[in-house]
Amino acid sequence: MHRLGRIGAVVLAVCALTIAAGTASAAPIELKVIGSTSLDPLVKLWIPDYTASHPGVTITSVPAGSGAGVEAVISGTAQIGLSDAYLSDEQAEQNPQLINLPLAISARTINYNIPEIGKQTLKLDGPAIAGIYSGNIREWDSAEIKALNPGVALPHRTIVPIRREDASGATFIFSQFLEFSTPSWGDKVRSGMSIAWPNVPGEKAAVGNGGELETLATTPYGIAYIGISWEGDVTKAGLGTAMVKNQAGEFLLPTSETISAAASELDARTPPDERLTLVFAPGPNSYPLIAYEYAVVSTRQRDPAVAAAIREFLKWAASPTGGHAAKYLDQVHFVELPLFLRAMNEKQIAQIN
Repeated sequence: MHRLGRIGAVVLAVCALTIAAGTASAAPIELKVIGSTSLDPLVKLWIPDYTASHPGVTITSVPAGSGAGVEAVISGTAQIGLSDAYLSDEQAEQNPQLINLPLAISARTINYNIPEIGKQTLKLDGPAIAGIYSGNIREWDSAEIKALNPGVALPHRTIVPIRREDASGATFIFSQFLEFSTPSWGDKVRSGMSIAWPNVPGEKAAVGNGGELETLATTPYGIAYIGISWEGDVTKAGLGTAMVKNQAGEFLLPTSETISAAASELDARTPPDERLTLVFAPGPNSYPLIAYEYAVVSTRQRDPAVAAAIREFLKWAASPTGGHAAKYLDQVHFVELPLFLRAMNEKQIAQIN
């Protein structure tokens, strides 16, 4: 073959390889996200904006509960698990490849359906709530609840406690609050995503925050614990939200100020693996039922391109110019992470390969 012909052939071959490599690198990437029904509304706000600026990435988010999210990452059926609870010591020991990445700070609300008082705000404390969920307090006009709410015309109606049926980070936070605030609960029940609930006549169980909300809305005299990202739906349903007594003895509603106050009392104690409870924090302005909202991710990915896509998405999620912007967090009533925590996230994200 003529020398120029051979050079031309080489050039064409190199071009073909370059095009093929470019095509391979541009292959679409799908990230599957499964888990917390509290965090899912925020992720669903992120997805359209993120994928619009990252056309090669598709993200799907399935609200299935925190327990399902953690299990999906362990089994490899999802790249990111959403959880209101950090990994337990046992889970962390058995799965050293998993990391916990806080994405925001959230709260749980104590909601009730009492037709006689509507949205009127009740005051409740840990012992009263523990009494309801253990079956020791059965009526809304019981002495324990009346003592917390003088002047409120509470009906003589049986309370219907509503709880999560699935393995839930919300149950983890709620049961931690009861354990920390009420020693008798901690002695008998403990805390966790799935717990041995006391048997209460007439109690109801539901799946997900949406299930709890729907069950409460259709159950007069019910009580439930619901993620604050569902606050708009709680309001539309005409349900009440309780002021909850904190460690300092103050009754508070969950607001950005009281959630931030509680987080500021404890977030500086966050360890390098970022597993930390924020429940029942000290301080007069601290709302007692708050938590980090976590992404649980494996540092060992089979595909380097997928690993890179996960790293980029999680960095964007924690950035104030990305998913951590107020335009997203405010819609679900979440509070931003402190700067030092974002730096800790970046160190952990760098381990994903």
